[in-house]
Amino acid sequence: MEGKRERRQSKEDEPQTLSQSLYGWLQAVVPVIIGIILVFTFVGRLTPVDGDSMYPTLHDRDMLVVRGLGYTPENGDIVVLTKYFENIQGPIVKRVIAVGGQTVQIDYEAGTVTVDGQVLEEDYIKEDMIRQSWQQIDTITVPEGFVFVMGDNRNISNDSRNPALGAVDVRYILGEVAFTIPALNF
Repeated sequence: MEGKRERRQSKEDEPQTLSQSLYGWLQAVVPVIIGIILVFTFVGRLTPVDGDSMYPTLHDRDMLVVRGLGYTPENGDIVVLTKYFENIQGPIVKRVIAVGGQTVQIDYEAGTVTVDGQVLEEDYIKEDMIRQSWQQIDTITVPEGFVFVMGDNRNISNDSRNPALGAVDVRYILGEVAFTIPALNF
């Protein structure tokens, strides 16, 4: 009996081979990687806010948790999209103003946005709109499968009013902002 104990102890005291060590690491790392993939697939992903185009609703460097699985855009949603245009690269955060089939009219003099004849109640915008030189779209009927997006800080937001972006195909939308983690400003 004592001989069996000695053999067991000697096996436990032996150094692991490289393949045994790698196998042990894989057993620990693979479930973590699978867990991360499942969280990003079913729960959401983290995306930073870059800039002030959504101010005062969102602030530069806020972190957003974006929910994408099974998401269908609706008016008023804040979404993250990935359509690159002009000098804009990376995730873009905007508010959905209209979806496919709706007509948007922008009246810069009155400072209003109208969707299907109804003036939007927009208590979230920073200030009255001033037309910028690149803002050429005043009226548009959004094609099916597309959305019209604008930033809450209308005077600096490069959004669907710019023909370079225009209405955005919903396939460019990563998802809806589920919640915000405020930026820590030190």
